[in-house]
Amino acid sequence: MRLWVNKVAIILSTATALLGLLFLGWILFTLVIKGVSSLSPYIFTHDLINNGIRNLLWGQFVLAGLASIIGIPVGILAGIYLQEYGNHTRYANFIRDLSDVMMSAPSIVVGTFIYAVIVVPVGHTNGWAGIAALFVMMLPIVVRTTDDMLSLVPIELREAGIAIGAPKYHVIFHIILKAAKVGIMTGLILAFARIMGETAPLLYTSGSSIYMSSGLSETYPSMTVSIYNLATMPSEELVGLAWAAALILTLVVLVLNLLGRFLIKDKRL
Repeated sequence: MRLWVNKVAIILSTATALLGLLFLGWILFTLVIKGVSSLSPYIFTHDLINNGIRNLLWGQFVLAGLASIIGIPVGILAGIYLQEYGNHTRYANFIRDLSDVMMSAPSIVVGTFIYAVIVVPVGHTNGWAGIAALFVMMLPIVVRTTDDMLSLVPIELREAGIAIGAPKYHVIFHIILKAAKVGIMTGLILAFARIMGETAPLLYTSGSSIYMSSGLSETYPSMTVSIYNLATMPSEELVGLAWAAALILTLVVLVLNLLGRFLIKDKRL
C-alpha cells in the first residue's frame, strides 16, 4: 500500500512540475517571439516620446542602483549587528522576525506606505520616493542574507582572531566577512534582481515620465511602470515596444539570477 502511495505521490509531483514548466515555457516563448520582433538599435538610442526605451533603461537602473547604494551598506551592517552583537537577544530576534515579515509583505503595500509618507506631503510623484520604496523592499533581504551567512561561519575563526589579540571589528571585517562573502554577494545580486523587476511600488511613488531626466525631485521614468502603461495603449507599435522592453527586463533579471547561482557554486570568489 505504501509503495502505491509513493508512486502516486511521485506521479502527481512530476505532473505538477511539468505543468508549471509548460506554462513558464509558454510565457517565455510568447515573450521572446513578440519582443524580438520589436527589438532594434533605434529603441536604445531614443526616448519614449520618440518610441524608444533609452530613458526607461536609464531610469530603472538609476532607481535600483541608488536604492542598492543605500540599502546594501545599511543591510550588511544590520546583519552584522544581529549576528555578532545582538546574538539571540529578544531585541535581535524581534528584528529578525520583522525582517521576515517585510520580506513577505506585498510590494503594493510598500508602495502605498511610501506614497503616504513621501508623495502625499510633496504633492507629486518623484524619483526619491521610488528609491525609498525599492530600498524598503531590498533592505530585509540584505539583512536576512547577511545574518544567515554569518551564522554559517565557524566559531573557531572568531576565536582564532580574538586569540591573536585582534579587536572585534577587525575580526568581523577581515575574517568573518571574507569567509561569508560568497553567500552575501549572492544574496545582494538576487536582491538587486528582485527590485529591478518591481512595478507596483513605483506605480505610486516615482510615476512614469516619457523624458530622460537627471533630477530625482520630479516624476521619474522607469521601465516596469512604462511597460504597464504601454501594454494598455491602442497603438500596436507602442504595445510592441512594451513587449521589447519586457524582454530586455526579463533578460537582465535572468542574467542577474544566473550570476547569483554561479557565485554559489564558485567558491573561489
